[in-house]
Amino acid sequence: MTETTYDVRVRKTKIYKGTRVTTYYVRWAVNGRDVKEPFRNSAQAESFRSDLIAAARKGEAFYVDTGLPVSMKRAEARMSWYELVCDYVDTKWPHSAATTRRTIAEALTAATCLMFSNERGIPDGVQLRAALKRWAFNTNRREEPNQPAWASDALRWAASHSRPASDLADTHVLRNLVNGLAVRLDGGARATSVISRWRKILYNLAEYAIERKVLVTNPLPTVKQPAHRIAEVDRRCVANPSQARDLLVAVAAQSVTGQRLKAYFGCLYYAALRPEEAAELRRDNLDLPDNGWGWIYLEAAKPHAGGEWTNTGNARDDRPLKQREPGEVRKVPSPPELTALLHHHLDTFGTTPDGRLFVGERNTDHLPAFTVFRVWNRAREAVFGTDAKRLLVALRPYDLRHAAVSTWLNSGVPATKVATWAGHSVDVLLKIYAKCIDGDDDQHRSMIEQALKRPGPAQKLGHVFAKNTRREPPRAVDGRTNGNGPPPTF
Repeated sequence: MTETTYDVRVRKTKIYKGTRVTTYYVRWAVNGRDVKEPFRNSAQAESFRSDLIAAARKGEAFYVDTGLPVSMKRAEARMSWYELVCDYVDTKWPHSAATTRRTIAEALTAATCLMFSNERGIPDGVQLRAALKRWAFNTNRREEPNQPAWASDALRWAASHSRPASDLADTHVLRNLVNGLAVRLDGGARATSVISRWRKILYNLAEYAIERKVLVTNPLPTVKQPAHRIAEVDRRCVANPSQARDLLVAVAAQSVTGQRLKAYFGCLYYAALRPEEAAELRRDNLDLPDNGWGWIYLEAAKPHAGGEWTNTGNARDDRPLKQREPGEVRKVPSPPELTALLHHHLDTFGTTPDGRLFVGERNTDHLPAFTVFRVWNRAREAVFGTDAKRLLVALRPYDLRHAAVSTWLNSGVPATKVATWAGHSVDVLLKIYAKCIDGDDDQHRSMIEQALKRPGPAQKLGHVFAKNTRREPPRAVDGRTNGNGPPPTF
């Protein structure tokens, strides 16, 4: 049994200023034996020292071997990074959406590849990352008996070459980790939105490490990150009404599969639905007259995540609307064109037994994401020809939603109403679509053109006349002004 004692004396923190870094040593004595713990900043050191003093004042026993109070014993301080991450994934898994599970796995895969003690005998990079993402950081698949041999070998190597999780408290290690996450595999800079999202995951992981007594404080706030800006929509990707209609016609021209998806893409363009919202659209969500304006009542979504990340094994997850509580409804108008499309779809293809409008031609359980992108890419090729790969117009189906919101804003619909229909806050709406609000460019260019216009002959003559009739001050004989009239003539 581990020996404990109540003979504890907490001493003053010692500061060591080295050539490159400053180290703060928290010092205390346990049963007459000196113990110290290094920290890279004063806040961490003071927090740890305060915890020691609080434990001693409460009369808590301290372990003689480690010098730590019973409540702070870091029996798991030797836990490896790999073990910590796997435990963290298992903790988050039951309460996370399928797409969130996948995002966590992607972030922690990138981080884990930066937390190896050495690279001796490292497996193939592609196989290592695939094994980490799809098996190690997937609670449902980690212990699969039919795991491929290459995946098992890669995970065995990763587990044995992982740094101690406590190394995250080392500022040098942490900075290398944060900086490494900002670089893509090809050496380019990763998008700031991805960096920000991954850093939040890393922050939560550090908080979990504190719960497990692996860390004393969260070190992430000590490392600065670039400011995250909300990504604005590139107006080059926004299709105009003529282009959008041509694309919908091209979708319907692709046999039965395309005909089944024309109304699906129409919902994205005419009603600004998100793809996952359109995928969950049911007959009960529609309030449509025979023709004219109708209403769509959205209450759920089916984002595509992949069967390995969902609880059901289906490729699409069952989720509430984005940033809304389960059961909340969003009301969206259906323009006459969309009303006609939806009626045609219902008359031609009907619904599934549970009332859903859009499913695959062969797979009636859900709408395959691959089918959606295949049909859309072919429609773009039919409309734009050889320029399809070069042009950004409606590059993704989601760009149809951007086109819808941009059309509403440029039509003069108040931003508050557009935000309500689109499911955004007004602030985020205006930041995202700032570059897509148009209508004044021609007027402003005309004003600038008028200001820069070259003067005609009459304008030149008037300018010269104005210059020549300018009154000049009287000059004296010597050329100086004397206020007595014009200079004498000789």
